Amino acid sequence: MTQYIGAIDQGTTSTRFMIFDHAGNEVARHQLEHEQIMPQAGWVEHDPIEIWERTSSVLQNGLRKKNLKADDLAALGITNQRETTVVWNKQTGRPYYNAIVWQDTRTDKIASALERSGAGDTIRTKAGIPPATYFAAGKAQWILENVDGVRADAENGDALFGTIDTWVIWNLTGGVNGGVHVTDVTNASRTMLMNLETLDWDDELIELFGIPRQMLPTIAPSSPTEPYGHTTRTGPLAGEVPIASALGDQQAAMVGQVCFSAGQAKNTYGTGNFLLLNTGEKLVRSDNGLLTTVCYQFGSQAPIYALEGSIAVTGSAVQWLRDQLGIISGAAQSESLAKEVTDNGGVYFVPAFSGLFAPYWRSDARGAIVGLSRFNNNAHIARATLESICYQSRDVADAMEKDSGVKLEVLRVDGGVTANSLCMQIQSDVLGIPVSRPVVAETTALGAAYAAGLSIGFWKSTEELETHWKEDRRWEPEWTEETRAEKYGLWQKAVTRTLDWVDV
Repeated sequence: MTQYIGAIDQGTTSTRFMIFDHAGNEVARHQLEHEQIMPQAGWVEHDPIEIWERTSSVLQNGLRKKNLKADDLAALGITNQRETTVVWNKQTGRPYYNAIVWQDTRTDKIASALERSGAGDTIRTKAGIPPATYFAAGKAQWILENVDGVRADAENGDALFGTIDTWVIWNLTGGVNGGVHVTDVTNASRTMLMNLETLDWDDELIELFGIPRQMLPTIAPSSPTEPYGHTTRTGPLAGEVPIASALGDQQAAMVGQVCFSAGQAKNTYGTGNFLLLNTGEKLVRSDNGLLTTVCYQFGSQAPIYALEGSIAVTGSAVQWLRDQLGIISGAAQSESLAKEVTDNGGVYFVPAFSGLFAPYWRSDARGAIVGLSRFNNNAHIARATLESICYQSRDVADAMEKDSGVKLEVLRVDGGVTANSLCMQIQSDVLGIPVSRPVVAETTALGAAYAAGLSIGFWKSTEELETHWKEDRRWEPEWTEETRAEKYGLWQKAVTRTLDWVDV
């Protein structure tokens, strides 16, 4: 008897497979990292073949850990790093070029030209997002314009475009032997090509980027009434498991945090930070630098929308301390090192390695550490790094309140950085509200599992899922209002020092 739901979480730095039981408890997991390819400054790539190989491996090993078979899975859900773009040949299954990662800034001139031409307003109105290097359409345009043979193949129907969900589903369902070419509304809403009101590719937007419509996948609900397709017996699961959900990673975390009511919000701390606010069936357009995005769509129900603040560099700033500066040996040491000092010693670190995302959207910005004196040491830099995660989230939370009129009363948090208690305490202090972490911190994979289970009736309703959510720990603010205002003012001053560094 099938007892479990599986979820593939294909992220920026690793791929994991998790298995959950009916109570939403983790049964098994397996995780593998993949290479970060950086050919030149501002360029970030992944090898799509390596990602598929890692996906196959984590599926096989995840089942093996509990001596399970494909038949033990009632369904499989997919969640993924969102804007990362793959273009491949449907006859050979080979990518034309490495996947261009969401952090990549090579398309800054494409984005700037769209803004100068006045097309930026059209993109904002129809797609809910600004022309920026972050999103997928510019990446696809770059491949079409810079890789030999791709445009011709796209025009004759042989070149396929997709975000990582599409690439993984196509391979799981047979690849060159009948693979399903599909994406869901949440991932499609991150391309600059989907109309938020029609939930379909928009002809005017497609024309702006010069992308042939035939290379685009079919758009489907996040949790469809019928599965997108089934895994193959010759594939890594060696069984026909229904693929019953796909959501971009941050929307999946909203589902995993059971933020099903308008006004509920969560913040995911990963490579970057992503703060989302459920706005219900109302499509709220931002006047303060946020994104309007699809939160999820279950079956034939109306789509649920969200406001999102996307922050490019948070957890990856901690990795930078480890890999580039060498002042910590691992992420956990960032907390112990930062605890060696009682404050930041006047140091502020704005990690604008990929420019600044929400609410600034400044691709000309670059990282800066300011306020240094001979007094400062590596502990101050470690603490300033943790504080940068929290201040960037405050930037977004303030913009969200202005757009929605909703003042956050508590922030639900998830992701790897939430294991850092000092960082979470600073987050509560910076925001001035409680911060709440759930028992199951891997809410991204859990959300993909929930959506897949709802699709096939494994779970009956969102109300049933809400009973699964349990708090693990809560942090309460300790700073005074005066301290909070003073420190945030200095952060805002530091941000101004990063601007106008690169000509775009």
